[in-house]
Amino acid sequence: MRTFLNAIDTVNGYMGQITKWLVIIAAGFTCLEVTQRYLFASPTMWGYEAPIHIGAAMYVLAWGYVHREKGHVRVDVFYGRFPDIVKARIDVVAFLVLFLPVIGFLTYQSFNWMVRAWTISEKSVFTYLYWPIAPLRTAIFVGLLLLLLQGIAQFWRDLYLATRGERYD
Repeated sequence: MRTFLNAIDTVNGYMGQITKWLVIIAAGFTCLEVTQRYLFASPTMWGYEAPIHIGAAMYVLAWGYVHREKGHVRVDVFYGRFPDIVKARIDVVAFLVLFLPVIGFLTYQSFNWMVRAWTISEKSVFTYLYWPIAPLRTAIFVGLLLLLLQGIAQFWRDLYLATRGERYD
């Protein structure tokens, strides 16, 4: 089990390192488009949609990494003052009641949307370029899957702490 948990952490760590470069790529495309549009009065056909697709992919692919680093927003008015074992018990309940049903459903639905996008060669209608939307739908599915796996790994660690009183790692 330890190997499985470490593998999930490692994959999400690599994904976090990869997605940080997408910020630079999206910013570069945006700067290029602004330069082309306002300096040369010659906007590109892809300049509007490319940063949106890259930004969306970056956003969802980083979710698992952010969860691993405990970077998601918490309302910890009381939570932060609890001992670790109480926090773990709260996290176990929150995982079973909120995280697993919501992220599990979204992952399932995103898989269906991804398969449909590839099957029918779905195109984006935001611009007249009609970019394929399947790569973005795939990124959304992969991002949600990585978040779900990271959530399961964290659940296992929290369950261990909540029941045994000591950390798993």
